[in-house]
Amino acid sequence: MPITRVPRRPSSSKRASSGQGDGRGNPVSRFFDHFAAHVTRGAGSPVAFGLALIAVVVWGLSGPAFDYSETWQLVINTGTTIVTFLMVFVIQQSQNKDSEAVHLKLDELLIALQGADERLVDAERLDEDKLLALAAACTARARTQRRKRARTRRRQ
Repeated sequence: MPITRVPRRPSSSKRASSGQGDGRGNPVSRFFDHFAAHVTRGAGSPVAFGLALIAVVVWGLSGPAFDYSETWQLVINTGTTIVTFLMVFVIQQSQNKDSEAVHLKLDELLIALQGADERLVDAERLDEDKLLALAAACTARARTQRRKRARTRRRQ
């Protein structure tokens, strides 16, 4: 299979046009990125888990003092709902950033490897039909390679 060099992608069009790659970018986006990185790092720590556990234990132990009232229940329900709702967006931002970084690194490896199928570069941006077709082609290529290796081993 002939190897063709593909130009490096500017990543997503949004990022390419926003100037984020050169460090300028949108100040709100930069702030949220910085904020999300710190929050997700902190939220995944043992300290955050310990604080959450303490809050739930204190809430549970305070039940008798509030006669297990609806207001007492509403406090924990409302608090956890708000935190969960906000954390979805913060964690999703971090996941998007991590995913993009992994894809860029994999694309770089595909570009650098001789014999790699460079149609796989930017595969995450394909629509589902094209992605399934590419997956089928890769699976067929892998089977062919496996058969060739098996034949080579038998000859040895």
